[in-house]
Amino acid sequence: MTYAAIILTGGRGERLGGVDKAALSYRDATLLDHVLSVVDDAGEIVVVGPEKDVPGVIWAREDPPGGGPLAGLAAGLGHVRAEWVAVLAVDQPGLTKDTIARLRAAGRNAVLTDDRTQWLIGVWNTAALREALPEDPRDMPLRKTLQRLDPVEVSALPGEAQDVDTPADLDTLHSG
Repeated sequence: MTYAAIILTGGRGERLGGVDKAALSYRDATLLDHVLSVVDDAGEIVVVGPEKDVPGVIWAREDPPGGGPLAGLAAGLGHVRAEWVAVLAVDQPGLTKDTIARLRAAGRNAVLTDDRTQWLIGVWNTAALREALPEDPRDMPLRKTLQRLDPVEVSALPGEAQDVDTPADLDTLHSG
């Protein structure tokens, strides 16, 4: 079963002083490079956010920029033709190919969970996702929209749901 991937990169990074999370260094690349490597088997890869010099992906941008993750998701969905789509945030250094494989193996809408539900690490039926979107997704809560799709919860492995939101998270990323 082929799938598409949407990677959301358009956050403001306010708690990190406004840095571009997609460009943050991780191992010998960037966080964007890392997430792209996790979904390199996807039939379509859509990156939502400011365009960079990265070949082989489709670029999208919510209108207006800064409308929140649900608006970014809606912009990305406009480019997806596959029946299933992985929706991921760029600031997830714990993601692996196995993460995506386990979510896809659920065979239905699925979301990763650890101590909380990780709404930006999931696999969704594209048609159901489109149907659930509000007419104007700007500044609307992503969680509320995705909850209506009744996803199965897939338990995260240690470190898999780690994200980079604060200076402490960034320090952990660079020390790991």
